[in-house]
Amino acid sequence: MEHQLTTSVSSDAAGRRALIGDTKPRRKKVRKSLDDEADRGVLSEHERRRGGVRASMTGVHVVLFVGLVVAGLGPILWLAKAAVTPTQDTLQHPFELWPNGIDWANLSTAWNDVHIDQYFVNTLVIAAGSWLFQVLVATTAGYALSVLKPKYAPILNMAVLATMFIPAVVLLVPLYLTILHPPVIGTSLLNTYWAVWLPAAANAFNILLVKRFFDNLPREVFEAAKTDGAGPFRVFWSIVLPMSRPILGVVSVFAIIAAWKDFLWPLLVLPDPAVQPLSVRLPAVQSQTELDVFLAALAISTIIPVALFLIFQRLFLRSAGLGGAVKG
Repeated sequence: MEHQLTTSVSSDAAGRRALIGDTKPRRKKVRKSLDDEADRGVLSEHERRRGGVRASMTGVHVVLFVGLVVAGLGPILWLAKAAVTPTQDTLQHPFELWPNGIDWANLSTAWNDVHIDQYFVNTLVIAAGSWLFQVLVATTAGYALSVLKPKYAPILNMAVLATMFIPAVVLLVPLYLTILHPPVIGTSLLNTYWAVWLPAAANAFNILLVKRFFDNLPREVFEAAKTDGAGPFRVFWSIVLPMSRPILGVVSVFAIIAAWKDFLWPLLVLPDPAVQPLSVRLPAVQSQTELDVFLAALAISTIIPVALFLIFQRLFLRSAGLGGAVKG
């Protein structure tokens, strides 16, 4: 009996070794096939080593790079040049670099005489408030739908998604009437920045974007925090937000750029010129302003979006998403 048991155990062990031995060549074959698929493309590695093919690919890359630079930076660079160029030079020689010198007075005239400084501050206030409320609503709603997951979370998710299929023009009249006669406050919000901040906060795209990011966060970190006694607010503030720096950067860029370029809604709810942003006031003063001064005002209005894009790209989009959660 003992001899039979020993024989069966040894045979099972030999079978497992044989099975493991058989799987090793298969793993090597699968890994080799994956490497071969990764090397496949329009041109093989052997063709890329040829001198003519390499020169052709280099030329194509250079042409594409120059085309992208001209298409992306060309209008911005031309606007920066035209902002300090006299009107006659811009009309007669639009692509020459200051044929009759640089006129730096355009910037000061646009800042002081056209009151770009006041409209610039109004735009900053509107953009800052819209950013704050959009990030607040997007992160809390995404956290509730993705991490807390109440029983009615699928219904809420479908409701938020359904709002994206409604055209924005259809919502203008009911939204304007709501701002004109708020249901709880009872006081009109016209000519106040709340009329811009509150509608901007309910952004379904940002909510779904943040929820999608929260769905991919490791649940082990949440379980460990709950085991240590952290509540939902503690998990949200100390775990989820530090892990979400990349998506917060994306939402921040979307929110600020959308608030900076929005025209129709601020025109409706901010009829007083003293509180209107640049996007509304610049078209209004165009007919009363010289071309060189108006181009200088346009150049000033583009400084913040360009600077914000560069800052957010460096600090958020290239940062490690889990750095804040695993620290300490």
